[in-house]
Formats: sequence, structure tokens, C-alpha cells
Amino acid sequence: MRRAFTAACRRGVQVRFASGAEDRLFEPIREAVVSREMTTRYMKDMYDFAEADVIISGAGSAGLAAAYELSKHPNISVAIIEQSVAPGGGAWLGGQLFSAMIVRKPAHEFLDDVGVEYEDRGAYVVVKHAALFTSTIMSKVLAAPNIKMFNATAVEDFIVREDKVAGVVTNWSLVTQNHDTQSCMDPNVLESKVVISACGHDGPMGAFGVKRLVSNGMIEAAPGMKCLDMNTAEDAIVNLTREVVPGMIVTGMEVAEVEGAPRMGPTFGAMMLSGQKAGKLAAAKILAEQQAEGEAQAAAA
Repeated sequence: MRRAFTAACRRGVQVRFASGAEDRLFEPIREAVVSREMTTRYMKDMYDFAEADVIISGAGSAGLAAAYELSKHPNISVAIIEQSVAPGGGAWLGGQLFSAMIVRKPAHEFLDDVGVEYEDRGAYVVVKHAALFTSTIMSKVLAAPNIKMFNATAVEDFIVREDKVAGVVTNWSLVTQNHDTQSCMDPNVLESKVVISACGHDGPMGAFGVKRLVSNGMIEAAPGMKCLDMNTAEDAIVNLTREVVPGMIVTGMEVAEVEGAPRMGPTFGAMMLSGQKAGKLAAAKILAEQQAEGEAQAAAA
């Protein structure tokens, strides 16, 4: 039957199936089973990651690079919150909707680690399509057992205790974008030991992390990114990636917003190395805390 179906499709013949089980191409399933499989897994993920070691806000190139670095530490739980249905940010294409992705050295070493092929052009490399990088790193991040991505979900605020960022306040993105058109809809919360803010440059939901720190009085100002200067910008973005307030590391283009650094335009090496650095900083913080807890438990035993 399946061979006949395949042959008919190749001929462009319209195929109709009778209701009998012997005529079906796919195995039968009840609609309620599909619903339960989706909802039980999602709710379990929400339960499990309500308290994560690291929360990454934003799944663009820097956020994914941070998550990839943290995937190397299976004992560190990571929740990624991405406001868009489709993660990846602006890394699906190069500049001005062109396909190729330009990556200045030494960031090609990160591509080697992830397993993305490129053309070596001397001082820089070229990935033939930006989507090749994004799809490859995303597949590896999502396959990691210690990482869960919640997309179509927005970070609306932070949990702050004693001047330390201790988690995020979330809602469905469609709710966040329409608070002014409906009655108040309260959010959800996720606790963490570290938040990595990778929300990108200023925009409708961009640079949210640093803008909220300003409005909450935790930093004085976020001057915004300066005009384009590739040679200055990429070094600055990586060098200035750090924990800006206790509990919150800023990475990627959001660094330019909080530091007033130039934008780099259509080169992506800084996004990769900034995200990698953020992941390493978060991992070091969590691993040190885990070691201290283990030593305390051993001493009390």
C-alpha cells in the first residue's frame, strides 16, 4: 500500500484513503494522545526549570553561543527564554538579507568547535549561509539534556533580591505584546543563580535587560550603541562581556547598549566569542558554588 501511495504521488495522482485501518499510511493515533504528549512534557519542563542554575534571555547568536558553552557542563541546568517563535535572532542571514556569514578570526575556532564548515579567506572566514551556523548550533543546544528552550515566551521583568538578579518574570510573548489591549494578565516566574541577558540591541524587545536595570536603579544609564566601526566594535563587545550587576551577565549587542560601544554590522565573530565568554563566566560561577556546597555538606557529614 505504501509503495502504491509513493508511486501515485510521484505521478501526481490524487490519492484518497478509505476509513479502514488497512488503507492508512500512518499508524493510528487519538487526538487526545497528541495533546497529552505535548502538555505533559511542557508542564514537566516548566516544573523542572522553575529553578535553574542559569537562565539565558534571548536565543540569538550570542545567547546560543552561551548555551552551547554551558551544554559542556551537564550538571548545570539552563533555561533559554526566547520571545520569538523562531529562535536565532538576526543570525539566519548575513547583512542586508544576504546569505553569507562573515566571521573574523579567531572566532573561526568557535565554528570548528561547533562543527560548521567555512571558506578560509585569510583574516576571516565565510560560512556559505548564515542559517547553516544557526541551525547547527541550535540543534546541538536543543539536544543537550541539561538545556530547555521556552520560545514564544518573553522576559517581562527580573526577580531581584537584595540588589541581586535572582531570576526572570515571564509571560507568553503575545500577552506581553498586547498588555495595553486587554485586562491585566499576571506573569510566571523562574528562579536562577545567574541570568545571561542576550537581548540584542535596542528595538521593540531588544536590550530589555539593561533598560530594566536602568529603570530599576541598578545601573545609572545605558547610553546605547555608537555608530558602526567593525575594528573597534568586535574587540569591545568581547572584552566588555561581564557580570554588570550581581547575578546578571550581559552578552552580545546588549553589551554595546550598556557600554556605548560601536556596532559592528554584518560580522558575527564577536557574537560567538561574547556568548562563549558569558557561558564560561556563568559556568565558573555555578561550578564554584556547587563545589562550596559539596564541601559544606562533606564537612557537616
